[in-house]
Amino acid sequence: MIQRQLTLRLNNRQEAQLLTWLFQLTGVWNWAIRTIEHDGHDSIYYTPEAFHTLLAEHGTKLGIPSHTLQGMLHMAHTAWQRCDKKLAKKPTLKGRRNTLTSLPFPDPFKAPDGTRLHVPGRGPRRFHSQDIPKGRLKSGRIVRRASGWYLCLFIDAQPQDILHVADGQIGMDPGFSSLLTFSTGKKMPHPHELRQTAHRLAQAQRGHRTRLTARLHERLANQRKDRNHQLSRRLVAEHQTLVWSKDNDQGLARSFGKSVASAAHAQLRTLLAYKCTASGRQYLAVPSRFSTKTCSACGSLSGPTGYAGLSVRQWQCAACGAAHDRDVHAAINTLHAGVGTTHERRRKTTPGIPWLEPWGGSNFHPWSLASARRLPTASLCRGVCRLAVLAAAPNNFCSLLHTVPMRRRGM
Repeated sequence: MIQRQLTLRLNNRQEAQLLTWLFQLTGVWNWAIRTIEHDGHDSIYYTPEAFHTLLAEHGTKLGIPSHTLQGMLHMAHTAWQRCDKKLAKKPTLKGRRNTLTSLPFPDPFKAPDGTRLHVPGRGPRRFHSQDIPKGRLKSGRIVRRASGWYLCLFIDAQPQDILHVADGQIGMDPGFSSLLTFSTGKKMPHPHELRQTAHRLAQAQRGHRTRLTARLHERLANQRKDRNHQLSRRLVAEHQTLVWSKDNDQGLARSFGKSVASAAHAQLRTLLAYKCTASGRQYLAVPSRFSTKTCSACGSLSGPTGYAGLSVRQWQCAACGAAHDRDVHAAINTLHAGVGTTHERRRKTTPGIPWLEPWGGSNFHPWSLASARRLPTASLCRGVCRLAVLAAAPNNFCSLLHTVPMRRRGM
């Protein structure tokens, strides 16, 4: 299943009709959201099929296709289901500030004839010339944006595969000055799209030009999405295992809201997750706790901490004297923690990571079991220590149990 967006070419009458439908379906959405909420308090629950029949024959009264009305009810029912499963927030009512911007068309579409496409219940509509992948047009949705009207088609076809050019492993540490820092030592520069458009955006806002402001925000969103698509596709093509340092985005947004929005790390993380799944790659997200201040050479917690430590970009370990770059070092620790989780699950050695090779190997990392004792918490090194026990010889298993700092003796 793939999605393709077409830019519609509507006349004034067609655009006015769609605006009328959006106004009417806003009331349908609000009624559906409040009905499910109030009836839920009285232990009255609806199946999707039963909820669709509550507004039977109302499409004829409103002059809206019945399947479009049922599609709006289905959207409201699905929103509450996602909320109950803790997958999304509570659905909100639509109004002047939070407007409804899409019209669902769940019926299949006919194949386009040139630059005309037949919309179920409304007849042919013109669109700007664009290549459409071959496949069955299962459904669609008309979306209103600041730049115009768009038709989102859902096509039953296979997406284009991402060609694998390498099978490496990489750890990624997100940031604001640099968009991404990799465990290989490279840093992805931040394009700062918002900073480049901030002056023009401020002029439009001071002049109360709401349409221009919305258009500039849409352009910024498109630039960030295009950048993240290209970056995620390249990372998936070049690496077999991708490990992401997962931060508390909501907490960071309270202090660095504009920087968090400009970086769009959450969107990039989502794109990496689904592209890795579709391409047979492995994506792991590990907590970023202690990834900066833990020395990867000896395991001591001697790195910078707190808000005052954010200005420290280069630091030297007080225990072993190893010099570290703050961001590169955090990416290396992220890769180590992520691959350690993989070893714990599969119980096999992954080549290329020296300190995860079998016990006593030629490339054994200095972060040994003796130095691991100095860690006050086992959250970061628990996977590493267990791996060392699994990779050790059976004769040394009992002695290692007395050396490895774990919460309980059992594996």
